[in-house]
Amino acid sequence: MKRRRFIRNSSQAGVALSILGAYACKDTKKKVVEASDAEMTDKAEDPFFKLSLAQWSIHKMIRNDGVDPYTFAEKAKAWGFSGLEYVSQLYNPELEDAGYSEEAMAAFVEKSNAEAKKHGLENVLIMIDGQGNLAVSDEKERNETVEKHKKWVDAAAAMGCHAIRVNLNGSSEPEEWKKNSIDGLTKLCTYAKEKNINVLVENHGGLSSNGALHAAVMKAVELDNCGTLPDFGNFCITRKPDSRECEEMYDIYKGVEELMPYAKAVSAKSHDFDADGNETEIDYVKMLQMVKDHGYTGYIGVEYEGSELGEEAGIIATKELMLKAAKEVS
Repeated sequence: MKRRRFIRNSSQAGVALSILGAYACKDTKKKVVEASDAEMTDKAEDPFFKLSLAQWSIHKMIRNDGVDPYTFAEKAKAWGFSGLEYVSQLYNPELEDAGYSEEAMAAFVEKSNAEAKKHGLENVLIMIDGQGNLAVSDEKERNETVEKHKKWVDAAAAMGCHAIRVNLNGSSEPEEWKKNSIDGLTKLCTYAKEKNINVLVENHGGLSSNGALHAAVMKAVELDNCGTLPDFGNFCITRKPDSRECEEMYDIYKGVEELMPYAKAVSAKSHDFDADGNETEIDYVKMLQMVKDHGYTGYIGVEYEGSELGEEAGIIATKELMLKAAKEVS
């Protein structure tokens, strides 16, 4: 009897364990499926681009409030960005006073790299200003400008950036500007190619903000490391004398569409926002749709230039708008 009872009890226990095991397996499977579903949902909600911060977004903090420009990486990390877009002029007078010497440039590179590494961010590009006019008609001056930019190509390479952003300032006569631009860019890009660095032209006022003309320069240069950095908002060609008011404005959507085929970076400009968090003058859904339609999946840099919000609030508002608009593109 004892033996039969033992066998019967053992059988019942085995059945119970099997049932519990089945439920445990089912529950585990359910959890795995749920985790997988959550993972897929998170992946589906990721934007088609990566987020970088243009340092110009904090230029008032640096210039007016005395914020150290080398805290850029720390701030960008805190605000949820993964890429850094440096602005050369924000490291003046430190670099300018040193005449952009080899030692001063090396110190800039070393400090910037250390901060980026410390906060786990990627150096994306350097925006170069105040280094001369690449589209000027005087060939000697144009060549000198190319030489001044070379040290920034070297710095970008040492920082692991993929590009420098340049301006095409110079002649105001379209055909002359185009000819000068092609010459200046070809010389600089030829040097930069050896360093595996792209040279990108932003629509940044003057004839560079004429999308069709700008694109014609890109087509004529014919070097694969020469490209554009379309900015959503920099399409004012001329301004009224002694005023910031725009006199001749190029269509911003037409301009971005014309520049996107050559784009190796994109800048999301913002100034003011309405009650729903939308930029008051730029349709971000329309802009991002164009960017996506051209197959661009790289970094898009937030560049807040407004005055209604403080810089930190404006940066966060722009970032949130980008993420919201990205969900609405097809």
